[in-house]
Amino acid sequence: MKKEIDIFFTALMFFTRIPCPKWITHDPGYLQKSAKYFPLVGTIVGSIGALVFYGSSMIWSKEIALLLSMVATIYTTGAFHEDGFADVCDGFGGGWTKEKILVIMKDSRLGTYGVIGITMVLALKFLALCQISTPLVPFVLVAGHSASRFIATTLIFTHPYVREEDESKAKPAAQNLTVTLLLISCFFGCLPLLFFQTGWVFLLLIPMYLSKLYLGQKFGKWIGGQTGDCAGAVQQLSELVFYLSVIVLWKFI
Repeated sequence: MKKEIDIFFTALMFFTRIPCPKWITHDPGYLQKSAKYFPLVGTIVGSIGALVFYGSSMIWSKEIALLLSMVATIYTTGAFHEDGFADVCDGFGGGWTKEKILVIMKDSRLGTYGVIGITMVLALKFLALCQISTPLVPFVLVAGHSASRFIATTLIFTHPYVREEDESKAKPAAQNLTVTLLLISCFFGCLPLLFFQTGWVFLLLIPMYLSKLYLGQKFGKWIGGQTGDCAGAVQQLSELVFYLSVIVLWKFI
């Protein structure tokens, strides 16, 4: 049990700014095993966003509450996945060889493709959430953050890690995901969907996974696999697809 707690807090420490207890044991091998808890970390991040939205909506308009909620989740993660999405936009937008794409994605500077890409994603997330009924928004936030992180783990499972340098901090978390870890990740990723009390909501995993297949095809074609930035891009896109799909689904049920 102590080991599993350490592994969970390893995931929480790696993907968020949430402080962890000092008694947690740090082991390089724990980061790879922590992939199963990525969606659970997403549930925590989404819950923070939901609480901020709920509290803010009692004082300000829905739009302001949504923006504050987005700021809260981005601050909690340190824009970890948003940065990955922007890097992918820059890399695949400006690079024409595997080597060039990887070099651009590793560059800490943000280019035109990255600025435009992340701006559009964040804007679409905001506009999509604005169209969802206010009582439903907190549940959508929690489920979206959790399920999208599960979708990101499927990329780690299906695509090999392609960076060769050992010093890459994301390498242990972005390679060699086992079937068992993937199934545990699926459990935690799908659990918040039970909030909606309708089985139809599980259909939303289909367009989310299709978005992963779309990006995965590009990753495989151009760089032969994935990096931590690629997983971040899948998380961001599938989260957006979830919000858009909720709007569509609720028009028919």
